This record gives sequence, structure tokens and C-alpha cells, in this order.
Amino acid sequence: MVPPTAVAPPALGTPEAPAVKEPVKDTILTPRFYTTDFDAMAAMDLRPNEAELEAICEEFRKDYNRHHFIRNDEFDGAADKLDPETRKVFVEFLEQSCTSEFSGFLLYKELSRRIKEKNPLLAECFAHMARDEARHAGFLNKAMGDFGLQLDLGFLTASKAYTYFKPAYIFYATYLSEKIGYWRYIAIFRHLEKNPDSKIFPIFNFFENWCQDENRHGDFFDALMKAQPKTVTGLQARLWCRFFLLAVFATMYVRDVARKEFYEALGLDARDYDKYVIAKTNETSARVFPVVLNVEHPKFYERLERLVTNNQALAEADQSAAPAPLKLLRKLPYWAANGLVMAKLFLTAPIRSEQFQPAVR
Repeated sequence: MVPPTAVAPPALGTPEAPAVKEPVKDTILTPRFYTTDFDAMAAMDLRPNEAELEAICEEFRKDYNRHHFIRNDEFDGAADKLDPETRKVFVEFLEQSCTSEFSGFLLYKELSRRIKEKNPLLAECFAHMARDEARHAGFLNKAMGDFGLQLDLGFLTASKAYTYFKPAYIFYATYLSEKIGYWRYIAIFRHLEKNPDSKIFPIFNFFENWCQDENRHGDFFDALMKAQPKTVTGLQARLWCRFFLLAVFATMYVRDVARKEFYEALGLDARDYDKYVIAKTNETSARVFPVVLNVEHPKFYERLERLVTNNQALAEADQSAAPAPLKLLRKLPYWAANGLVMAKLFLTAPIRSEQFQPAVR
């Protein structure tokens, strides 16, 4: 991918001239940047579901949130009201969210550019989604500036490793990313509507409109998969849908429990919040995926908790003063244990989507 024109970073150290924050070290839990087979994307036949894709593109053209992400005076001094620990976990949340949104922008923008001549409808949809993701990333990065820090997005573009996913994997991963983003944001928004005293920063006022962008993006990938029936039919599709559902749910659960202090600052329990988001995303996925996970299985969250415990042990090994070879030896049993847990989760019988019944919550 060709990085955008570099922008000179601002001077360091104040909210007016934020310090450029060094990106966090890449781990299995941090957002990734993706690339794909652009020729295969350009050659896709949209005719099996072209009418729905055109209708979604028309929704994108209206750009409902064009005037929504505008900062107001509520942001003035809001960062100064947070205690040091809350500031720390909130900045981590902003950084992770900004990186994730920027990753989406880069992928969608490059797809739009590379397939424009051969597949103009698909290219236009990706261009509109890139616009939305850029808007989200910029808004989050501006919020980081309230804390005297900002990400150098140009540096991230050039320095991040890109993971190659073939188009079908892009569909599964981005569909889930957008839909789980919707449920994450709307759950926080509704909670803070009922508990305004827990609204630690004014950015949460924007989450209702924000999550509608995520929902529209997810609907686009739903329609795109229906236009490519092989992505959601057959044994291979069932296996890959299970894999991506598990990967997304397990990553979110382990990451959120590890930074539970952020959710506590909002008056939420990280585990209860994630269980709700997982259940709703699983339910939503049944509308397009041929199978979904049995997240009500008595062993499902017990096994996710083992991943949490193993991840804590891996983090402690990383932070120890032991030599690198000894760190590696200490980490091997936990990596193996995580592999076994993930295998057990994957092999748990899924639920056919046509037989799926949402749990009452």
C-alpha cells in the first residue's frame, strides 16, 4: 500500500501542541492493518445482490453524519478532571480505537482506489466507508490531543506490518469488526444515558450516531457476502465463520478484561459488558453466517477465562527482568495452553443459523 503524504508532526508537550505518542507494541490483541487481493475484489460479480448494494450505497451518499463529529465547549478542560489512573486507561482506549478506525480507513481507501475502473459501485461504497473511518479516527486522535498526546497516523501507515487476507477473510473479519463495533458503542451509549454521572468524557455523547456508521458498514458486508454466495455456503464457509467469530470474541474478551479499569470508570463490569456484546453480535451474525457459536454453552466463558489467566501470565513473563531465552521458556506452556483452549472452543458444536434462538437477557 502506498502511504499518504507525510504530515510534519506538531511540536511536543502541550494540548495545543500534543506530543506524538509512540505506538504500542504489536501483539495478538492490538489492531492490525490489512491488505488483500485487489484484482480478485475488482473482478467480483455483484449481480446476485446488486439492488441491495446500490441501496446501501445510496445510504452512504447521504452521509448522515457529515455535521455530527464537531467538537463543542464540553471538551474544554474535560481531560483535567480525570484522575491519573482513569486518564491512563482512557488514553489506551482512545489509542486502540483510533488505530482500529484508521486501519479500516487505509484498507477501504486502497480498495476504492485499486478497483475503481473495473468495479465502480464497489469502489464507491469503499470510498464512502473510508470517509467515515477517517472521520472517526480523526475525532479520536483529536480527543487524544486533549491529553497532550496524538498518534502520528502517517508514521503508522508506513511502519505497521500489513496482514494479507484473501477477500473472503476480509469480508468475515470486517463484517464482525463493524457489527461488534456497533454493539460496543450502543451498549456504552445506552448505559451512560441511564447513568450520566459515569460519563467521564464528552466523546461518549457522539456514540449513538457513531455506531450507526458501524452498523451501515456491517450491512454493506452482509450484502456483499450474499452477492458472493460461496462465502456463506458450504463446509469451508461454516468452518471459517466459526473461526472468525471465535477469534474476534476471544480477542475482545481477553483485551477488555485486561483493561477492566476503563469499564469500571464508566460504571460497567467488563465481563458482563462483553457477554452482552458477544451475545448480540452472535445473534446479528446469524442473519448472514451459516453457523454461529454456542456462546451459552456452560464451558464457553469458563474457557475464555482460562485465556485471560494465561494472558496475564504471559504479560508477567514479558515484564520480568529475566533474559530473553528464559522468558521464552516461561511463555511456552501458556502459549500451548492457549492453543488447546482455542481448539476446544472451536470444536464445540456450533449452531446452524436457521436453528438459532436468541437467549433472553
